[in-house]
Amino acid sequence: MNSTLTFPWYAKFSLIIVGALAFIYILYIGQHIIVPLIYATVFAILLNPLVNYLITFKINKIVSISLAVLFAIILLMSLLYFISAQISMFGETYPKLKEKFLVNSAQFIRWTSEHFNIRQYKINAWIEQNKTDTIQRMGGAIGQTLATINSVLIIVFLLPVYLFMILYYKNLLLEFIKKLFHSSYHLAVFDVLSSSKKIIQSYLIGLLFEAVIIAALNSLGLLILGINYALILGITGALLNVIPYIGGVIAIALPMIVAYVTKESSTYALLVLAIYVLIQFIDNHLIIPRIVASRVKLNALISIVAVLAGSALWGIPGMFLSIPLTAIIKVVFDHIDSLKPWGFLLGNTIPTNKTIFRINKYKINP
Repeated sequence: MNSTLTFPWYAKFSLIIVGALAFIYILYIGQHIIVPLIYATVFAILLNPLVNYLITFKINKIVSISLAVLFAIILLMSLLYFISAQISMFGETYPKLKEKFLVNSAQFIRWTSEHFNIRQYKINAWIEQNKTDTIQRMGGAIGQTLATINSVLIIVFLLPVYLFMILYYKNLLLEFIKKLFHSSYHLAVFDVLSSSKKIIQSYLIGLLFEAVIIAALNSLGLLILGINYALILGITGALLNVIPYIGGVIAIALPMIVAYVTKESSTYALLVLAIYVLIQFIDNHLIIPRIVASRVKLNALISIVAVLAGSALWGIPGMFLSIPLTAIIKVVFDHIDSLKPWGFLLGNTIPTNKTIFRINKYKINP
């Protein structure tokens, strides 16, 4: 006599919650191992066509993989050198920025004292009193920034090793995934892997197109205003814009600082802000929905939640990975009958009134 063990709904719900929390905790404590592996997998998917192309010329597999990894390293180092060059350039403008800031601060204190009838020494005393709190907060922010830089450096040094190994053992890994499932599920597994590969490739290509368009718009706007280093600032802003939320703020701050330091009038900094806000509006409402978001087929609400969750879990590296990983999760949900409603929730297909279902005589309206 066969007996099936059944659990009440609250027991199932509790098990799901505990399992999810345990899984998230493992992802958090193992981020220094897991995050580089995920990045290496993403880059391996991008470089795999190059490796296959080199092998068609009867180049040894190890040599082909080494050339592809070397190409990726050169590209990454060039990007890091470009960013460091921009940081050094802004370091040179710091004395001018400090001097101008002190002058404007003194003018603002005098204006506040005259219009609000407050003694200047009281304003200065209040500023000095709040310096300590500000320094302490900055210390915490600097510590968090150093931790983020440390995690990024770990990824950079481990990435080439993981990348080479994943490309070399690609067939072994695919065969392992195949053996995990019964033969009746092989077609669905192959479809999931193929769809995931296409999503990653198309998403990153979409980001590249977005960066090119944003770089052109940024540079054009700064050139019209006559801002120094317009081309470099435009390209840097496009690269920073790839980082969700934080990147856009930094991208606006850098040209505003340059305009504030190099121009006599502070109006140029406000004009830079206006142009970049306009570009961000175009990016968020035209470029991203048509070039980037359409490739991953996620709705905006889920995308925002995924980015915030990725940031809370893995910091800035998690923000980069949040969108493609969520898109892959959607693909998996779409291939499992019991999880298809969750895949529909993640998607960008919005039902119309005509598609709202009926239950008996009652119509359920939105």
